[in-house]
Amino acid sequence: MKIDIFGLTIEELTEVLVSKGLKRFRAKQVFQWLYQKSVFDFSAMHNLSKADIALLEEHFAVLPRQITILREQNSSDGLTSKLLLGLPDGNSVETVLMHHDYGYSVCVSSQVGCDMHCAFCASGLKGAVRNLTAPEIIAQVYLFNERLRQKMVNEGKQNKPEMVSRVVVMGSGEPMLNFDAVLGALDFFHREDTCFMSYRNMTISTCGIIPGIKRLAEQGKPINLAVSLHAVRNDLRTSLMPVNKGFPFVDVIAAAEAYSEAGGRQVTYEYILLKDKNDSVQDAELLSNYLRYKHASVNLIPANPVPEQGFERPSKAAIERFVKILQKNRISATVRKEMGKDIDAACGQLRAKFAKEQEQK
Repeated sequence: MKIDIFGLTIEELTEVLVSKGLKRFRAKQVFQWLYQKSVFDFSAMHNLSKADIALLEEHFAVLPRQITILREQNSSDGLTSKLLLGLPDGNSVETVLMHHDYGYSVCVSSQVGCDMHCAFCASGLKGAVRNLTAPEIIAQVYLFNERLRQKMVNEGKQNKPEMVSRVVVMGSGEPMLNFDAVLGALDFFHREDTCFMSYRNMTISTCGIIPGIKRLAEQGKPINLAVSLHAVRNDLRTSLMPVNKGFPFVDVIAAAEAYSEAGGRQVTYEYILLKDKNDSVQDAELLSNYLRYKHASVNLIPANPVPEQGFERPSKAAIERFVKILQKNRISATVRKEMGKDIDAACGQLRAKFAKEQEQK
């Protein structure tokens, strides 16, 4: 059985390559091809000898080559691409590339499915199957890096390589329940010999798993924290987010504020706006009261309707009213720039649609 070398550090890669008879310096060359040039086929690593390529192909595999693209959707404006990835074990996850004026960001998944069962989300329709490994999280970014490299080659811009510069762990799954793999992936992106990505360009989004927030604070890394809040009435939040039973939102806000104080990073509270559920004047005033004097901002997300869940998007007037109340109360608030609205943009939608199609066959 071949050894998958994707996601190994240079030290680990050197050890496994030498064990199969390759010279130590070959590890650095292979590492550069994989993580600086996003080339995953040994035969395309042109400064390797034919003998070494044959050895590599005999003994080793590279995860991105074992992943299949089950579905691909591209927005009409060309700024968003969503992939449904088929993993070697038959499971699937979604990942999204977004082109901003400052560069490219990728929204990665941390689990196959999700056990949080948020009422408005497609990711948890069938629960969590398993955690993703760090290499599986890393591969979500590098598959897009490979595409960006190929795009530059096709446009004759080989000397202007483009790479993903920001990562948000906001896809399917609860990152704090897969803490070690998520942090392992982010640490890998931060390495100077891979993406050399600043921790300040990384964001972890959580439903409010307080032990995970505390562990993140102990890391002492300036990673951005986003908290999925979505309601500040206890009964409503519990009905929308069952996690509120174990980690009440008041305690979650306190833990997030402690994280902010420890690292000086502003916390973002994500608040999905659901018509006639959590978009009233009262909701906006309550949210203002809980976040007043906190080092925080609110990211309002008009709902992407999930047919299975029956929620609707509020009117434009209702969204504007909500924003004005927060701003009147001196709470920093923005409405999320919508990207990929014309594709299955919400987490889990593409995977759920694909699974339904397979069941009907």
